[in-house]
Amino acid sequence: MSKKTSGRYFEELVIGEVYRHAITRTVTETDNLLFTALTHNTQPLHLDEAFSQTSMYGSRVVNSIFTLGLAVGVGVTELTLGTTLGNLGFGSISFPNPVRIGDTLRAETEVVGKRDSKSRPDAGVVEFETRGFNQEGKLVVTARRLALMKKANDPGIA
Repeated sequence: MSKKTSGRYFEELVIGEVYRHAITRTVTETDNLLFTALTHNTQPLHLDEAFSQTSMYGSRVVNSIFTLGLAVGVGVTELTLGTTLGNLGFGSISFPNPVRIGDTLRAETEVVGKRDSKSRPDAGVVEFETRGFNQEGKLVVTARRLALMKKANDPGIA
């Protein structure tokens, strides 16, 4: 019998279902600085306000990999906590609008595909599309990813 977690098992994920994640997050100066430093990304668009003011953005923009990680991360508790065996890869990722320090982000994830695993009878492959938005409702990130998800052993879960 499977121990139920807050994540969803393969059988519980329905193509077309959209999860609007409750967690929202205001991006801080510290978030951007620490993430940029930890990843050794020395791009002045993230770190240098004077440089960034002369760019097409007019001010610093938040590291896009932070934006991606936050958008995907806020859905973990609801979708994959304890039920994923791992990410298999990311497909298309886009950043249609920049994120700035002080923006508040929210995310939603849609189940866009699923199939049984060819090598693991106890798992299935699920394709998720995560979309992140700022406080004005502008799309700031979209990402498709494949995850190897556990199947439920509990007949009460389906």
